[in-house]
This record gives sequence, C-alpha cells and structure tokens, in this order.
Amino acid sequence: MKILAINASYRGDQGYTRFLVDKLLAGAGAAGAECEVVTLAHKKINRCLACDKCQQSGKNYLICVQRDKDDVQDIFRKMASSDLIIFGTPVYVVGISVLLKMLLDRQYGTADCGKLIISKSGLIFHESDRKISGKPIVALICCDNIEDETPRSLIQYFKDYAKFLDVPLAGVLVRNAGRAAGHGKDKMREQFFPKLAQVYKAFEQAGRELATQGYISKATQRKANQEIVPMKNFKRLKKTMPYKEQILQHARTQMILAEASSAPDKT
Repeated sequence: MKILAINASYRGDQGYTRFLVDKLLAGAGAAGAECEVVTLAHKKINRCLACDKCQQSGKNYLICVQRDKDDVQDIFRKMASSDLIIFGTPVYVVGISVLLKMLLDRQYGTADCGKLIISKSGLIFHESDRKISGKPIVALICCDNIEDETPRSLIQYFKDYAKFLDVPLAGVLVRNAGRAAGHGKDKMREQFFPKLAQVYKAFEQAGRELATQGYISKATQRKANQEIVPMKNFKRLKKTMPYKEQILQHARTQMILAEASSAPDKT
C-alpha cells in the first residue's frame, strides 16, 4: 500500500494539519505502508486559466499551458503512483484551502472534458484521468471552531468529489477545537483536554486501518472525531443557545489554564 498525503495548510509543515497527517502516517507506516507527504505551501501551483487549450485537438491536446511553469505535474505523478490519497485541509471561510482547490482544478487538463460519462452513482460527468483522480481518498479536515456547521460544506465537498469521480471515500476525519488543543504543539493541553490522547491514538489506528484494509472503520472515525471539551453532554449542549455562553466561558477558562501552565517561567 502506497499512501500519499497532500497537506494543503497555509502554515505548511508547522500547522495542525501536518501534525495530524503525521499521526495518520505513523500508524500506516507501522502497518507496512509506504507513505509520503506533499506540502502544497512549499510548491508552486498556478491556477487554471480556463483557456481550454488543453481541450483542443493538436499537439497541445491534454497538455496544460502551465505544465512546465510549476510543480503540479510532479504532484500528479505522485498521485498516479499512489494507491490512496489523503487530502488534508484546514477550513478557510467554510471552504477547502485555495492551495488544494487550485491543484484539483488543474485536473481539468488531464482528460477530455468533452467526453461525457455516467458515474456508477448515476451522475453525468466528464472523462477523468483515472491514474490521477481514480484513487480512494480520505478527507482530513481541521478547524478551530466547535460548531458542526464549520466543516459541513467541506465534508459534502469530498463526498461529492468521490461520487462524481467514482472513487471510494475511505474515511472522513474532522478535528475541531484546534486552538483549544494547542494545534498539537503543546503536550500540556492533554492535562486539560484528556480526550486528546484518545483522539491521537485513534488517528494512528486510522492509519493502520488504511494500510491493512484500505478504509477507516466507523468506530475509529467516531473516536478520532469526538469532542474534546471536558463537559458532560457537550455534543448536545453546544447546539442549545442557553448553554452556548456557558460552554464558551468553560472553554476560555480551560484554554487560559492550559496556556498559563505552558508559559515559560520569566522569574
């Protein structure tokens, strides 16, 4: 099993997305998978110009005008040689990272978009290059907010992507409350958010499952996606307006205590 993780965080290798990708791949690697990470913030990705030259017959057919001007072709080669692709993205204005969107947009130039097909799920779409976009995918979504609405459009995006491209959605991992968790950089946060240890263990288990069975079990996804705020019935209470201020104050207190405990001693 060869797994490619595409880290689409603007923070590159310093963000929570990369931290969680590494947890996944630690489990996958321990189970025998060959793993690689592509960090889009370190790559040059030009946007699709919608010039349609790649769709015209002749010597430039299926050749993007940007092909030799950036790193997209190299990334596509890595995607083509992989068995499974993890798309890791933070939530930016209730959407996926622009870095990831620009990369995916460039798939337009890899197949004849004038050739219409019907997907296995019954959707009309156009031809796609199965070597690049025909692999099972995993969505890894990070956000600081705790509202269920924050990652909702991204979850639907990857579900639709998988349906139109006829690929298995092998798992959806959503990690909220990133700021409260210290974005994985502060081990002291686990004292104030005890469920974090369970979450990170579940991420490693998810990686092992990807390597051995090609998908993440529902049970492991639930553990990886669980709420970390240490309040009874938090999942239900956070939807109720009278409790929102209480929840917010509780979270603020926990964050203040966590930050204070990890602050350097200036005395």
